[in-house]
Amino acid sequence: MKTQNEIIKQGYDALINSLGIADTIRFIQYFSPGKGDYTKERHQWLDKKTLASVLVEMKQLQSDDTNQYDEVIE
Repeated sequence: MKTQNEIIKQGYDALINSLGIADTIRFIQYFSPGKGDYTKERHQWLDKKTLASVLVEMKQLQSDDTNQYDEVIE
């Protein structure tokens, strides 16, 4: 079994081999670890939703064109 550090190194190596160093850095900079406590904060909005409303939203998302990954990372 690999250690967490070995997996991280292997992931970075795969990115560098695939994207090159400059684009790997751009890719990593695109993602932010965020801040706050998601588990606690999600209850502020999730507890107000019903199962029926969540299902309606899921069906709406399926019909929407949400190509969120089509943006160009600069």
